[in-house]
Amino acid sequence: MSNFKKIIPFVLPYKKYAYLNIFFNILYALFSTLSFISLIPMMQVLFDQTKRNTTKPEFESIFKITDYLESYMSYKITTLTDNHGVQTTLAFMVAIIISIFLLKNLFDYLAMFFITFLRNGILKDIRNAMYKKTLELPLSFFSEKRKGDVISRISGDVYEVQTSFLSILELIVKEPLTIVFTIVAMFTISTKLTIFVFVFIPISGYIISIIGKQLKKKSTRAQEEQGVFLSTVEETLGGLKVVKGYNAEKYFNNVFQKSTSRFFNLSNNIGNRQNLASPVSEFMGITVIAVLLWYGGNMVLIDKTLEGAAFIAYMGLAYNILTPAKAISKASYSIKRGNAAAERVMEILEQENTITDIPNAVEKESFEEHIDIKNINFRYEEENVLKNFSLEVQKGQTVALVGQSGSGKSTIANLLTRFYDVQEGEIKIDDTNIKDLKLNSLRGLMGLVTQDSILFNDTIKNNILLGKQDATDEEIITALKIANAYEFVKDLPNGINTNVGDSGNKLSGGQKQRLSIARAVLKNPPIMILDEATSALDTESERLVQVALENMMQNRTSIVIAHRLSTIQKADKIVVMQKGEIVEQGNHDELLARNGVYKKLVMMQSFE
Repeated sequence: MSNFKKIIPFVLPYKKYAYLNIFFNILYALFSTLSFISLIPMMQVLFDQTKRNTTKPEFESIFKITDYLESYMSYKITTLTDNHGVQTTLAFMVAIIISIFLLKNLFDYLAMFFITFLRNGILKDIRNAMYKKTLELPLSFFSEKRKGDVISRISGDVYEVQTSFLSILELIVKEPLTIVFTIVAMFTISTKLTIFVFVFIPISGYIISIIGKQLKKKSTRAQEEQGVFLSTVEETLGGLKVVKGYNAEKYFNNVFQKSTSRFFNLSNNIGNRQNLASPVSEFMGITVIAVLLWYGGNMVLIDKTLEGAAFIAYMGLAYNILTPAKAISKASYSIKRGNAAAERVMEILEQENTITDIPNAVEKESFEEHIDIKNINFRYEEENVLKNFSLEVQKGQTVALVGQSGSGKSTIANLLTRFYDVQEGEIKIDDTNIKDLKLNSLRGLMGLVTQDSILFNDTIKNNILLGKQDATDEEIITALKIANAYEFVKDLPNGINTNVGDSGNKLSGGQKQRLSIARAVLKNPPIMILDEATSALDTESERLVQVALENMMQNRTSIVIAHRLSTIQKADKIVVMQKGEIVEQGNHDELLARNGVYKKLVMMQSFE
């Protein structure tokens, strides 16, 4: 239950609904028992077995409450029959029984009414917490996790936890109380018969417990498999052009179907094991009822120690235990499934976020002098990607990082923005270590344009507003003009209010990239990081984007990670990287004159 205890903080805002649910469940359990006890005087009137009592009884003590209630009931029935006749008495008894059943069902409805707010509130808050945590976790976490698995946890596992909480409330309040009140009533009617019944209950409980032993393990595997096929869907939709272009529909269809087949088998196994709980518990219960009929029948017919009307009500009470017992066995399996789901939910919520603000982190609103990268060693896994890397960027400079793929260029961008933290060395902005700055403050100083122009399924306006969320339409249009994008945006059906589609798929690569640049322009940060911003574009689009980039980089500090060397010839400093180390640095003309690595790269691209 440790995982469920960790969910309790999500219950606290809705505790009033939990209390109301418990209150009405208590009333339901009480009236559920009374509904069967009320049958006894009804049967006595029906079969003319009512003990006549013309003297109103006096209440003596709580320990004699049963005798008092029995005497009082027989007194009321005797008086009512003598004054108004047996038909009126019968009608009165029927009205009482109907009222008790009506109240019982009303309390049951009210209990479920209030628990709905509790369940849906928990569902909402856990999902919100998981999404917030997903946004906060570092990129390194998602490089090791399937996206579909995270989606599965936020949707399916959280829903499983929500339904399991309902089971817990039933397990600890409604059904056990129904059983307790019923057993008390059974003891009141016949202690001997009730003790006889209790010999059989532990046996049935043991048989039911055997069924559920493997349920949690199989539930965990089923939830993991759900993550696998959701990942397949997410990856397929993201790469649909490649799937269709390589006629790979059959391959991905097979991958998906194998995953859903495994989920199918696990779900059947879990479902059948869970479904077995109800018939087994009912069969065990009906066996107890059969034994009761034989033993209790002897008490009524032979020993004459029990009245017929009381025995019929007793049988009703005994059967009344079956429904909550079945519910408890089902709920216990649901809790096993929910515990497996809670484990997966808590794995995300308790995941340590290694990239956070230190206790006394400072705000920095402006960039004044320089960026200083000192003696950095960095590795994603075991091997260093950057080795003893040092670089200084003065305010207003454009510094380009070039080199072959895997030389560590993009890693610099990841470290500057603290998507990852350096293991050794430090990065300073104006002599302040970036780890001492608040994350929002650090990232507020920077604009980022990546190779993959990331747009969201929303309007052009809302995509660009990410740069500055309180910007006016005029500011957005100015940013679009600087980014060389307004020329195509103004011709769209709804202008800046045009929806760009999923991942911006209604636009060309060059158009998407110019919108990404417009977003960075609107933010207007003092430091701009361009991570291979033109490498995925054709020549015409590259020309337009390059002009946009040059417009944007004016009067600001820029770090340009470039694959195409033609785009960085005007840079103040070009840093040539090889296997995580700086092998050359200088401006374009100086590096050509050295006749080294940079010249070879230029010659290779010129030849291409």
